[in-house]
Amino acid sequence: MGNIVVVGTQWGDEGKGKIVDLLAQDIDIVVRFQGGNNAGHTLIVDGKKFIFHLIPSGILYKDKKCAIGNGVVVDPEVLLEEIRNLKKSGMEITPERLSLSEKAHVIMTYHKAIDLAREAAKGKDKIGTTGRGIGPCYEDKAARTGVRVIDLTEPETLEEKIRTNIIEKNFYLTKFFGSEPLECKPVLDNYLRMAEDLKPFISNVSLELDQALKAGKQILFEGAQATHLDIDHGTYPFVTSSNPVAGQVCAGAGIGPKHLHSILGIVKAYTTRVGSGPFVCELKDKTGDYLQEKGSEFGSTTGRKRRCGWLDLVMIKDSIRLNGLDSLAITKLDVLTGLEEIKICVGYNLEGEKIDYVPASIKQLDRCVPVYKIMPGWEEDISLARRMEQLPSNARAYLQTIEEITGVPVSIISVGPGRQDAIVLK
Repeated sequence: MGNIVVVGTQWGDEGKGKIVDLLAQDIDIVVRFQGGNNAGHTLIVDGKKFIFHLIPSGILYKDKKCAIGNGVVVDPEVLLEEIRNLKKSGMEITPERLSLSEKAHVIMTYHKAIDLAREAAKGKDKIGTTGRGIGPCYEDKAARTGVRVIDLTEPETLEEKIRTNIIEKNFYLTKFFGSEPLECKPVLDNYLRMAEDLKPFISNVSLELDQALKAGKQILFEGAQATHLDIDHGTYPFVTSSNPVAGQVCAGAGIGPKHLHSILGIVKAYTTRVGSGPFVCELKDKTGDYLQEKGSEFGSTTGRKRRCGWLDLVMIKDSIRLNGLDSLAITKLDVLTGLEEIKICVGYNLEGEKIDYVPASIKQLDRCVPVYKIMPGWEEDISLARRMEQLPSNARAYLQTIEEITGVPVSIISVGPGRQDAIVLK
């Protein structure tokens, strides 16, 4: 199988967690390489729901190793809570099963305070941040003032960084936003307490991966969010604060590009978006409501209702180019069951000109009108299909159209929420 990168091709929530879980049975190590706990993977295994924000979903296999790479920003409270919840479910999470990069940056109390204050101040112009402190943490990383995981093992270093940062953050919070200031000692004491629980998991993940590769181990690299939320290539400024594209794997996990053998793009059979930002194919009618209700489209991190629309192949083709996708995994195909007709966006009409790319200008993107290919739907239940020929002819035609327009083969088809509800073609 080789080493695989799994990335989202839309605005997140494509079902990456389920696909990672499906592939992990044939993989030795699963690595998260970017983002923070603003992401959420929901899995249903044996009828039980698991929601992950930081730990790779491959942890559900007891013989797999999972790692959180240096490109991830880590909220210790969230990570420890996930470890505790897994233990409650009967899964013992040990350092042999989970590694945390010593070079990952830590989300601090003041990052969350700034995130919430900024979003509240923007009012109707808010970008839809989760308020988890992700952006401010990446800002400090770029400004070279961030707290890294390794600092949690050095109390004097941690105290110095917190004291220095809180002076600046309090000025910003009180003078600009009119918020309450933070006190240094409670913040320091809290992080020192959490550090004791996290220390056993802290390691040089890059070195671990290098040793695993030399031993012939197979690795799966798991992205958070998706291509069109990428800080460079997404619908800026309505994006996340990191690079969810496949190229980030090398920087975010600490490995060389020659070790990446296959790039798999996850495509929801329709399109959803959480929060603000342009959405060319959005449906604000009963069909959109149908997709939202049948697809249970609520954010696993925020609980917010997701905006829904038809599949946008203009977006997908951009993602194919940006990630170098080798194949596609189509998720939630079963949600389309029962629709009389299904539309696929095959281009945009921008003021009389047909284009097949996503414009960088948000104003231009807002003026784009979708150009649709209309296809017949199907009524048959597809949740028990395990082979392509068991799908209705109209469902097969839908998948074939995606392949023909994108030029990329479909390798996996998800037909239900459960681990076993899938057709694996490759």
